[in-house]
Amino acid sequence: SLHDALPILDVDGGIATLAVYASKGARELPDSTVLPDGGIEPLGRGGTFAGRHILTSRPGAAVQINAFNFPVWGMLEKFAPAFLAGMPSVVKPASQTSYLAELAVRKIIDSGLLPGGALTLLCAPPGGLLDQLGPQDTLSFTGSAETALELRTHPVVAGAAVTFNAEADSLNLSILGPDVSPGDPEFELYVGQLITEMTVKAGQKCTAIRRAFVPAELADPVADAVAGRLASVVIGNPADLDVQLGALASLAQRDEVRQAVSQLSAATRPVYGDADKVTVTGADAERGAFLSPILLRADRALARPVHQVEAFGPVSTLLPYTGTDELTEAAAAGQGSLVGSIVTADPAVAAGLIGRLAPWHGRLLVLNSSDAAESTGHGVAMPQLMHGGPGRAGGGAELGGLRAVRHYMQRTAVQGHPDLLAGLAPKG
Repeated sequence: SLHDALPILDVDGGIATLAVYASKGARELPDSTVLPDGGIEPLGRGGTFAGRHILTSRPGAAVQINAFNFPVWGMLEKFAPAFLAGMPSVVKPASQTSYLAELAVRKIIDSGLLPGGALTLLCAPPGGLLDQLGPQDTLSFTGSAETALELRTHPVVAGAAVTFNAEADSLNLSILGPDVSPGDPEFELYVGQLITEMTVKAGQKCTAIRRAFVPAELADPVADAVAGRLASVVIGNPADLDVQLGALASLAQRDEVRQAVSQLSAATRPVYGDADKVTVTGADAERGAFLSPILLRADRALARPVHQVEAFGPVSTLLPYTGTDELTEAAAAGQGSLVGSIVTADPAVAAGLIGRLAPWHGRLLVLNSSDAAESTGHGVAMPQLMHGGPGRAGGGAELGGLRAVRHYMQRTAVQGHPDLLAGLAPKG
């Protein structure tokens, strides 16, 4: 299954991201602090005057405020492009999982691979950190939309035009195409992917599937298939190799998820799971902040709370749709997401939905039997591709290969003789 084939978790993902950026830096970047950004544009008829854009390293610092759910991967996916851009990183991890970020940073520093000052860890309240920022600094944040708004509108951040990037909460979706029937490979892929996104990291991923759209006539078969699979999920101590679903990050986080499930219940009914009851193996259900996987079901695709409330845990909601117009209207009701999936065997269905969904998503995955064997999955942010999304998702962009490096650099237009401009940005 996709669940069995997806062992990439926080530490593994962070290491893999560093490896990709190290490779790209070695192969694609010149040994220079000036990078070309496009070709030379002639500005005169005689060929002696032209212009071009260049990218240069900023003399500031990259302040990075990270979320609790990916203390290593989330940190390294910000650090890698900032380092290639020539900026030192100041990392502020979330308090709940700062111990893991501290251990990772300590091992990096002890390796002696980094120049002094390239990486600083702040495991404390930020205090007046933002007040120290200036126009050559950058600020990157992963977390809630509410906190992102506070940071974006901070007087110093706004007043000094500090380069800001946010990855906020996101009501990601997965769509089962109208061409799929029970028994088709795509039906099984859809169910398997949904189970994966509900159980990996206990659903505590900014890319997890929160809204599962299915054709109305397939709502019952999908509900039965997902519930049947969830019933066999073993919950408990992750040290047990049979366990597929561990605990949430904290008791407070479990309380927040329970509250969100209660809000969602105003427009849904349970298909599987109970927010107040869970059976675990090798652990204490209460002290360990365990939560049963919970599948909800709405009667209509536009059930409002489902497009407004995120339960940041092993929770997803089935949403039946009756046509493309209703589907795309409901998809847009989430106000912007990091990622969406389209599971279909029909290229025409995929192409039609991509055109309608793209404005609301940072990444789209088309999954079918022809690409499933190599698919990296709905929830995995690949360093070669953009990670971010519009609207509610924060309006930012992390990763994306060397595009993320450019985020930490200054883009400047230079005018002069073409020979001078060619020499400013060497090719290798």
